[in-house]
Amino acid sequence: MAQHKSAKKRARQNLKRRTRNRTVRSRLKTAVKYARAAIAGTDDEAARSGLTSAEREIRKAASKGVLSKKQASRRVSRLARSLNARKAAKA
Repeated sequence: MAQHKSAKKRARQNLKRRTRNRTVRSRLKTAVKYARAAIAGTDDEAARSGLTSAEREIRKAASKGVLSKKQASRRVSRLARSLNARKAAKA
């Protein structure tokens, strides 16, 4: 355990940040999971709204520093690409 005052403060800060990051990451994973399930399904409107909500969570996680901006863009791009591939296969 930390002994110095500054190390104790740093431990408290890390604990707060870790819990905050875990909640953001958990919401992100859930949103992406639902988006992928919607894209795999048959309803076009649900797939579009799933992608929109997942993109919102991904961008929010990037703004909070949980993901880097490049990784967020890559994840959004891959989800959108899978939705577009589904539309192309359907047509």
